[in-house]
Amino acid sequence: MLGAAAGGGFPQWNAASPACRRARAGDPAAVPATQASIAVSTDGERWLLVNASPDLRWQIERNPALHPRRAPRSSPIAAVVLTNGDVDAIGGLLTLREGTPFAVYAHPTVLTILDRNPIFEVIRRDLVPRRALALDEPVTLRDAAGTPLGVTLLPFAAPGKAPLYLEGEDPVTDAETGEVLGLELRADGRRLVYLGNCAVVSERIRARVAGADLLFMDGTLWSDDELVAAGVSEKTGRRMGHVSIDGPDGAVARLADVPLGRRILIHLNNSNPALLADSAERARLDAVGWEVARDGMEIVL
Repeated sequence: MLGAAAGGGFPQWNAASPACRRARAGDPAAVPATQASIAVSTDGERWLLVNASPDLRWQIERNPALHPRRAPRSSPIAAVVLTNGDVDAIGGLLTLREGTPFAVYAHPTVLTILDRNPIFEVIRRDLVPRRALALDEPVTLRDAAGTPLGVTLLPFAAPGKAPLYLEGEDPVTDAETGEVLGLELRADGRRLVYLGNCAVVSERIRARVAGADLLFMDGTLWSDDELVAAGVSEKTGRRMGHVSIDGPDGAVARLADVPLGRRILIHLNNSNPALLADSAERARLDAVGWEVARDGMEIVL
């Protein structure tokens, strides 16, 4: 678990909420978190990143498994899968610009975003192939040289919207066009589903995640009007393309009867009370078998 928080991290640089103040003060119940990303490996030697957070350099330094091992330059990061084109998913690619090969996988819509922005040309195309993902078509993930990583990926459309900088004035917030991906990762008979961005838990999503050994689920907001009530935004969670944790249409209720292994909420906004280990909201999650992601968490399937 490289990062557990939503865009801006926890505490967010310009946020002075009570929770962020507690995090800055070193309160053990308000542990800081970087922006959401996970690293996956089948052999402990070659690693796949799900999204490249703007905090990626710090995340690499805090996780020895991702440290270079061969002089003068190298990296165990073999591939990066992007689930969307938001800044907090693609910004960290710029950290990986120093001439070490790896592969980038993304939906064609996200690859087009990279192609049209010349700043991403600092990531050399002769070393870093950009590989398009097709919805609902399994692919064996490979490093830049084409060597398999031991993981099969099945990408699927998650309900969501275009990145903020491309959404326009009246965006569709729960489109299923591939601008937001859910991921099924399979290896050694185990199945991990990553849904760090998801606008609604539809019947199709319920069927997709059923039976997974591990689910990472969008936990951005506790309630749909959370940011409005806090006076920091006019947008509801649904308008932002995120399902809430709580409520009759929230992730917890909608997945309550779905057979799953571990259930972990990721991409939590700094306003979300579930980030606080001593909150009533965290206690409610504990009681129904949901975990809250934390930076540095390690999981073996």
